[in-house]
Amino acid sequence: MKLLKLVLIVIIFVSCKDGKQEKDTFSFIEQFEGHQLNQDYWNYDLGDGCPNLCGWGNNERQIYTKDNITVKDGNLIITATKDSTGYYSGKITTKNKIEFQYGSVEVRAKLPLGSGLWPAFWMLGHDIETNTWPACGEIDILEYVGKMPNQIHTTLHTPDSYGQSVNTKITTIPDIEEGFHKYRTNWTKDAISFYVDDILVYTFAPTVKNDKTWPFNKPFYIIINLAIGGNFGGPEVDDSIFPQAFVIDYVKVTSAE
Repeated sequence: MKLLKLVLIVIIFVSCKDGKQEKDTFSFIEQFEGHQLNQDYWNYDLGDGCPNLCGWGNNERQIYTKDNITVKDGNLIITATKDSTGYYSGKITTKNKIEFQYGSVEVRAKLPLGSGLWPAFWMLGHDIETNTWPACGEIDILEYVGKMPNQIHTTLHTPDSYGQSVNTKITTIPDIEEGFHKYRTNWTKDAISFYVDDILVYTFAPTVKNDKTWPFNKPFYIIINLAIGGNFGGPEVDDSIFPQAFVIDYVKVTSAE
């Protein structure tokens, strides 16, 4: 049994110096204990994105369902499947439940295998409903596409550079598909750094920070999904690979607001 279960803590440190309050520290640890998704912290994102964002904005093929998401043996398991009616998978978010600004965000995950799969662990700005993408900002901590084995993609999307963003790094890691690996970002008011298995792979720190280059001075929320096909993951999909699973061991957040 895992030593830690889900923990949600807010600690407020008060300093007498200059009569000012020090920064709050927010911690969130999700180890997916039990037999179902904890909906106090996670939302299911369902369907195919229609009518407002068909194909989830990327010409993806999957329909997201609750049935493709399970919690078992201390893991979150998102399974991509195919049948005669189409492709199915899962997506969850912490939107309006767990949102934070600055800190460390880490996931330990095992990747699925096969051309056409596109697992991701990423974040969007909390104001996306009123400040639409890319103005809301996007932080891609982990993206992997099955057609490009042994490569991990870390990317920032901003109004200044989005879609085929120049703010990206592709890191080649032999056999990254084997076993579990850790993916982390450290996010401050000055820079966003990315790590794979505790090794720094990329830092984004624009000299000029404004609404176009740095939409990262506000709370963000977490997204975990396994897409199929699409502009990045596809367009081709190898139908012989199904089912395939994206397995999450834990998610950890420590945020200094």
